[in-house]
Amino acid sequence: MIFSCSHLGKSFSGETLFSGGSFRIEDKEKAAIVGINGAGKSTLLKMIVGELPVDEGEIVFTSGKTIGYLAQHQDLSGNRTIYEEVRTAKEPLIRMEQEIRRLEAAMKNASGEELASMMETYTRLNHEFELQDGYAYESEITGVLKGMGFTEDEFGKHCQELSGGQKTRVSLGKLLLTKPDCILLDEPTNHLDISSIVWLEGYLRSYPGAVVIVAHDRYFLDRVVGKVIEVEAGKISVYTGNYSAYAEKKQMLRNAALKLYLKQQQEIRHQEAVIQKLKSFNREKSIKRAESREKMLAKIERVDKPQELNDSMVFTLEPNVTSGKDVLTLEDISKSFGNQKLFEHVNIEIKRGERVAVIGSNGTGKTTLLKIINGLVDADSGSCTLGAKVSIGYYDQEQQLLTESKTLFEEISDAYPYLDNTAIRNTLAAFLFTGDDVFKLVSALSGGERGRLALAKMILSPCNFLILDEPTNHLDMTSREILEQALSSYTGTVLYVSHDRYFVNKTATRILELTGGTFVNYIGNYDYYLEKREELTAAALRQTAGNTSGKTPPVQAATPVSAGATDWKAQKEEAARQRKKENDIKKAEDAIAALEAREAEIDDLLTQEDVFTNVPRLMELNKEKESIQEQILEWMDKWEELQS
Repeated sequence: MIFSCSHLGKSFSGETLFSGGSFRIEDKEKAAIVGINGAGKSTLLKMIVGELPVDEGEIVFTSGKTIGYLAQHQDLSGNRTIYEEVRTAKEPLIRMEQEIRRLEAAMKNASGEELASMMETYTRLNHEFELQDGYAYESEITGVLKGMGFTEDEFGKHCQELSGGQKTRVSLGKLLLTKPDCILLDEPTNHLDISSIVWLEGYLRSYPGAVVIVAHDRYFLDRVVGKVIEVEAGKISVYTGNYSAYAEKKQMLRNAALKLYLKQQQEIRHQEAVIQKLKSFNREKSIKRAESREKMLAKIERVDKPQELNDSMVFTLEPNVTSGKDVLTLEDISKSFGNQKLFEHVNIEIKRGERVAVIGSNGTGKTTLLKIINGLVDADSGSCTLGAKVSIGYYDQEQQLLTESKTLFEEISDAYPYLDNTAIRNTLAAFLFTGDDVFKLVSALSGGERGRLALAKMILSPCNFLILDEPTNHLDMTSREILEQALSSYTGTVLYVSHDRYFVNKTATRILELTGGTFVNYIGNYDYYLEKREELTAAALRQTAGNTSGKTPPVQAATPVSAGATDWKAQKEEAARQRKKENDIKKAEDAIAALEAREAEIDDLLTQEDVFTNVPRLMELNKEKESIQEQILEWMDKWEELQS
């Protein structure tokens, strides 16, 4: 065991955050802490590492076990470079190596007992150095930094020059290299791109110690953890299995609790009605019976109503005006910053109704592309053309479109004056702004709260082309699911950048991967991308490398994106053929089911006396049954043909 928590409780300003929470973390166990924003997940981690006091209960650590902690926000000071900062994680090994080298030099001039003593120390240190894989620590540092998304050219950057996200990645890399017995991670994937998240998944799965993670990335949790610790409505509950198993069990328990609650409420209403009826008779005997029932009713242990889920609130995004079929056309777009070339000769065409996800490593130019489309950044060359009646709604991950002096309520009501108070409050509540929160000033909001407000404002937009930059950052799982539902049913067009693979898989109809300075097109969701990326990306980069004209070649599933190309049409036609095939299979299955149901009805009729004694009716039904059997055989043949 690493540590155990018994009957933990925490309060702030007299309000209980949670109480009675008990769980334990075993050696090598991988666990997640989940819950909505504000439930107390980060507070729980801080209590475990001693940054916050424990109000109730106790936390007991096994003697000698070490704990490493990564908070959400990092403030790396000093003038170290990225490499130097991460290298400090190996300071004990470095000091050991220096001592080994000192002994090697000193032994050249030593003799007798002094030499023997040095040799003994040297042998012991060398053995320990090898056990800790000391000869590979430099390559280990390089591997972790690259896994965190840093290139070797960036290793020499000073930490004070880094963004908040880059500092978090440096701190995460440093923590991983210290290899404590248990790692506590608070939102480790927030500032990582997809390739870095995949690398971190593999690292943590094979990590020899225990890992406890607070995260909202469902793909990540499914692949890493085997236990889920839920903080909800002031309680801490423990589930075995990954996130999907937890979600399934949670839904089953919620359904069972709701069923029990409704059943008890029905019984209570029934008893209250009986009591009222008995009292209405106004007789001594009936009144005594009523009082007896009242006493029994008072002794019933009331079942609490299960907490309502925000996902019952469903947004329907509908643009006021339908755009033309051609929504966006980018022709020969190139962009560089100084000597850094992001992309060149890019041709992209987006049609009405598409939901296009842009993915790729950090720093490749995904956000820059969105800013070019919005006119916030100029392209070095090429043109960006919007289609007829296209109106853009833009979600900026930096939230520069919010007014600092307004309250949250004013930010929504001023933008959409036709909304009533209830609609505004419901919208804000869906993004976890409830009660007096709606009267907070925008200037007082945290980064995560600003992101949620900007998203709430954007989601009400009547625009028909939504452009979103990292829309799920800082959203909890419930809010992400609300956004997924809204976008999946949206009849307009969506272009977004995201590293949330589950979100991409649920919402995207097409993926553009920015790699090697070009965009590779995948018609499908993230699962399709995973299936095809190795083959298609390699083919795309080969074709780009062999293209001497400098122009992006016509699009196909394995090539960079280009407007109106033949292979693009072929790919769309293939997708349409696949959809038709699936519809035809369902049609055949429905027809067979209907015919079999009618055949069963006829069999039942044939057993009835008024039918089998009526010769004309009997012959009619037998003839219909023969026809049905022939039709079933025909549909079965067609179904088998479609399946093959």
